[in-house]
Amino acid sequence: MTQTNYRKKEDKHLKRISGTIIGLCLIAAFCSSGAWAADAAAGKAVFDTKCKSCHGADGSGNPAIVKAMKVDMKALSASTADVKQVVSTGQGKMKPVASVTGADLDNVVAYVKSMKK
Repeated sequence: MTQTNYRKKEDKHLKRISGTIIGLCLIAAFCSSGAWAADAAAGKAVFDTKCKSCHGADGSGNPAIVKAMKVDMKALSASTADVKQVVSTGQGKMKPVASVTGADLDNVVAYVKSMKK
């Protein structure tokens, strides 16, 4: 193989690697931009069907039920991970909401976090 042919192959390989790196950087930027963020509007629909009956439309809940269930109603100020934990595993006498998983869980947490107290 001549040196010219070797350089052409090397240049082709470097272009391929550069293209891959640029592509990965673009994907990372897209993901971190929130483009795939949870959808609070979709979360409201989940909240309305799975949570609203106990927690009320505004998430404040019925004080008597809160006291009886020994549930901490600080979800609005809790971290996203903490809210996910409570929905997934329960808290106090509140049972886990097993049917809310994956994207629905992310969406309902986004909706809860979007509520204003």
